Amino acid sequence: MDQPSEQGTVFGAHIPFVTYCGIEALDVQEGRTRLRLALRPEHANNLGIAHGGVICTLLDVALGTAARLSAARPVVTLDMQTRFLAPGRDVLLAEGRVTRAGRSVIFCEAEIRDVQGELVASATGLLKPVGESGQR
Repeated sequence: MDQPSEQGTVFGAHIPFVTYCGIEALDVQEGRTRLRLALRPEHANNLGIAHGGVICTLLDVALGTAARLSAARPVVTLDMQTRFLAPGRDVLLAEGRVTRAGRSVIFCEAEIRDVQGELVASATGLLKPVGESGQR
């Protein structure tokens, strides 16, 4: 199992956009990941809650991290279906997991909860492994 890592490094690869957003890896292992995002003022929409794009980004990183660790190579998102269920505030915790992995595509699901455990958003995704095995 990979250990929690510095901000922006979520599966052995440094991703500048993840650093920019402030997403932190709490626990990453094959087929499952837990992430954390402490919301900043620039993450807000005009209502003062997490912007939908921030929520989608956190879900996509959770899906991608789980899929990448399962495939042991880079992945790209082919499709993501998102459900927004409650306003995101303060600190958000995301969990992504692989539900089925084939040779050419990986099916995943992810959830975001606030620190009180309320479900903020969920997503299902279809991801495609690309590149060479072991490539970071």
